[in-house]
Amino acid sequence: MNQSTPQRPQPIAPPIRVMIVDDHPTMLWGLEKLISGEHPRMEVVGTACNAEEAFTHIRTVVPDVVLLDLDLDGQNGLDLLPALLLNPATRVLILTGERQQSVLDQAVQKGARGILHKNASAHQVLKAIEKTHDGELWLDRGTLGRVFSEFRDASTAEKMDPDAEMRASLTVRERKIIDMVVKGQGASNNELAERLFISPHTLRNHLTSIYSKLNLGNRLELYVYAVKHQMGQ
Repeated sequence: MNQSTPQRPQPIAPPIRVMIVDDHPTMLWGLEKLISGEHPRMEVVGTACNAEEAFTHIRTVVPDVVLLDLDLDGQNGLDLLPALLLNPATRVLILTGERQQSVLDQAVQKGARGILHKNASAHQVLKAIEKTHDGELWLDRGTLGRVFSEFRDASTAEKMDPDAEMRASLTVRERKIIDMVVKGQGASNNELAERLFISPHTLRNHLTSIYSKLNLGNRLELYVYAVKHQMGQ
């Protein structure tokens, strides 16, 4: 008689580690109670009511998800995002009363993975934490459309900038020569060549290539162009 192989117990997933940053004590208390009530699925690993406390906690705990209010007693929560996202495993979910769409879009552009309004239900809060932890976005279609459109427009504008394309074609050596032209100001070609440890003939060849790539005619035009575009600074 065949005996069935006993099934191995499935490993229990570790709890989702959540940090809450909100300057309203009642909201902070309520969110902590709500999330702690989901143990062992979720746990609160830290709370903060201002930027200073948030900076302290983010260095000592490694949350999977940060619930972040944007208005921290006059401090802008957007300024916290770079520090909160230093660890690539951490996702930030904005929980805010802010209604200005441009501010919310900025939060997403700076790395937030979701937006929740403070009138969201308990079920929505828990679901958003779970989804962002799983790598999904918690954003409405309007926000997604605007943010992706802005990224696309910025990328297109960059590609359409002919000056940027010309500067990108410069070699490392050519950039070094432009740097010396800017810093040397009135130095002669022979003096620049000596500082670069190359011959005047080689320097002239490099300058000819630079003029061609940047559509310039001489060193004076190169100097003006380099200063205008903050090259060699």
